[in-house]
Parts: sequence; structure tokens; C-alpha cells
Amino acid sequence: MYTCGPTVYDYTHIGHARKYILDDLIKRSLLYLGYKVKHVMNITDVGHLTSDQDEGYDKIEAGANKYNKSVWEIIKFFTEDFLNNLSLLNILKPNIICKATDHIKEQIRQIQKLLNKKYAYDTPEAVYFDTKKFKRYFKLFGQNPTEKLIAAREEVNTGNFKKNPTDFVLWFKAVGRFENHIMRWESPWGVGFPGWHIECSAMSMKYLGEQFDIHTGGIDHISVHHPNEIAQSECATCKTPFVKYWIHHNFLLVENEKMSKSKGNVYRLVDLIEKGYDPMHLRYYFLQTSYRNTLNFTFTGLEQAKNSYERLINLLTNMYIQIKNKKYIRNIVLKKYKTKFTEAIEEDFNFPKAISIVWETVKSDLAPDLVISTVINFDKVLGLKIKQKIIDNVAKIKQAHKLIKKERLENLLKDRMLAKQEKNWKKADEIRNMLKNRYNIEIIDTESGYYVKLK
Repeated sequence: MYTCGPTVYDYTHIGHARKYILDDLIKRSLLYLGYKVKHVMNITDVGHLTSDQDEGYDKIEAGANKYNKSVWEIIKFFTEDFLNNLSLLNILKPNIICKATDHIKEQIRQIQKLLNKKYAYDTPEAVYFDTKKFKRYFKLFGQNPTEKLIAAREEVNTGNFKKNPTDFVLWFKAVGRFENHIMRWESPWGVGFPGWHIECSAMSMKYLGEQFDIHTGGIDHISVHHPNEIAQSECATCKTPFVKYWIHHNFLLVENEKMSKSKGNVYRLVDLIEKGYDPMHLRYYFLQTSYRNTLNFTFTGLEQAKNSYERLINLLTNMYIQIKNKKYIRNIVLKKYKTKFTEAIEEDFNFPKAISIVWETVKSDLAPDLVISTVINFDKVLGLKIKQKIIDNVAKIKQAHKLIKKERLENLLKDRMLAKQEKNWKKADEIRNMLKNRYNIEIIDTESGYYVKLK
């Protein structure tokens, strides 16, 4: 399984979070169903221009200029920010996280294969992939040639040596607008840097082979990035298909609008945490819509998700408290509900339905320990930290009881001292007996006062 990772030039926001949570849910589902999953994710740290059509400037250099840092500082800082977000959202770490800058040799070898097979051509400004040589290119993902041409309008192409408007860059040369590009490497075609698309082919093949099972990404990759991956990969290997299953996640809107800094509606996970939300509230929110559908984020919706999640945890906590032996929870999963849950995730990863089955299980009349063990089993897929949250809740309740008990004891001791000062011996004796019988605390009076003895 190969999942398109981030271009690390700016902070990770909740739109990114939705994509990576969905990737994680799919991976967890496959593991739950008994598959062995080798998960590879890339980090794009060079070559991704401000337009997917090979226009504009490298996003990494743009980020460096924006934050007044070096490109290497930007890469390190925003990679760490991204990985920290994954951890907070309880996303399982991929088996392999690979950076484009660590795999320049692999990308050069892939480009050379395409040149040798005449699927690519060298020009003074760049090495291009010749899209007309790959006949299926104009039909990938159900598109037609007109749509592809609209996506690569001739009037906006900056390549002076392109043969076709849809041709894309495999290797940028450090000339012209990229003469001063900071990140550069030697290659058979001159000093330069790789285009964005070639990294995914080179790295996925290195770790997963020339053909593999699943590739995920956003729906914005359908028109350009993923067709380019397929074209260059299948031409390099002469094997079809490059990938068996493509999974494209739909967009996250905010208040029915596209996220934009100019509109002030770009939210990061840290923004939600500062507003009092747990990362699991966001994860629960994203579980309630199919990956195929657009999701409209609102704080009203997030608040509802929070309330629903907290209610779930509180109900399970109360069930846990009911169990006489707190260390005992049956390691049994109720077959009836597990069958329903499994059918839901097998139904094109129907997580909204899976959540409804969790609630159906919780509301059943079954023994608390069976309900808890079943829901914890389901959480292997959902990743909502249910077991940990129950344990944390119980610990908080115990701590609250201790504080209440301590306060009550302190008040009783003060009341007894006051009773003695007032020579109300009857009340003083009643309080001493209560402390002994109810709390197993014995009060020993002395000439200088008293001391407490625990029985």
C-alpha cells in the first residue's frame, strides 16, 4: 500500500488530517481482516511546483522564502510537524517513510529507462515524458483528451521545448527560471532536480515492486499526478497495471467553502486543541462520512462529534465500573456484532455504518464485560483510543473520589476539634466512631492534641 504523503513546505491542516486518517482507517481495516500490509508513504521535499502543470516555483523554496529559513530547515521543521500530527491523531506509522531527496539515484535510473525506451525526450530546459507515446494516457480514470488538454492549456505552458501540451517534466535543469535553484544534483542530462511525479514511481517500485496492490491520494490527483505516475511506471516496466486499486479521498470543505488563508478558514489540529477539542473528536467526526464524499467541516458538527464520542466513552466507563473484578474483561468478541462490523468495513470501507454498529453493541442488553471487549476489538479499526480513554476516565474518577474523601475527612476532623473545644463530648465521640467504622481511621487523643492511626 502506497499513500501519497505531504509536500513539507507549510503546516499540516485538518484537510490533510482527513486524508491521512482515512488512509489509516483503510490500513487498519485490512489488518483487521487478516491481511499483511506493507505501507509506504513518501515525503515530497523537492520538485513539487506551485502548479501541478510544471509551472511556478518549487513549493519548498517558496516555503523557505515565506518563513525566512533555509530549504533544509523548512523540510525538517514541517516534516516533524506532520509526523507529530499523525501521532496526535493515533495514526499508525507507515512501515517505510521515504523522502524524495534521499532517492535521487532511483529517480535518475527511472528517467533513464524512459529515455532508453523512447518514452521521454531531452531538451535544453528539461527532460519530458512524451504523453502521446502512451495511448491510454488520455483515458485514465475515465477522462477524455479534451479534459486533459483543458488541464494543460497551451497558453499557460512555460516549457519552450515541449512537444505536446500534456507532456510533463521528469527532470528540471538548473537553467532559466531555475538557474538559482538551491536544491540540485548531478545527472546524465545536467545539474538539476527531479519533477514531482517521478518520485512516487521510483520510490513505490523500490519498496513494493513494479506492481502493487493499493495506491491512495486525494481526488485532486486524478487529473494530473496519478495519470502521470501510471504512464511513466507502465512505460518503464512494460507491465500493466502499475496499481490494482486506486483510492481517492474527497475534499474537506470548511463552512461549505474551500479552505483558504485569505478567508481565514484554514484550521490546524493545534487550533482545535486550543479550543478544547481532543484529536479523537476530529477522528470521530471524520469517521461519519465516506471517503468518497465531500465533508463539510463546521464547529457545530465537531461539537456534535465531541458530545457523541464523550457519551460513548462515558457509557463504556460506567460499564467498566459495574464489573466486580476490575482486572477482568472477557477476551471475547460477540460474533453477531463482529459479523455486522466486518461486513460494514468490507462494504467499500463503510465507516459511518461501522460506527452505528458500535452504538448498537453498546446499547444492547449484554454483559458489560462482553460489550467492552467487543467495542475494544472494533477499535483496532476505528483507532479512537477507547481502551485508553476508559482507563483514563476510571483514574480520574478514583482521583476525584480521593479528593472528596480527603476533604470530607478534613472537615470531620475539624468538626471533632470544635466539638471538643465546646466540650460537646457526645458529638466528638460520634465523629470518632464514624471515622473508625466508616473509614478505618482511629483517632488517638493525647495531651498535646491527637494523631491519626490507619487500621
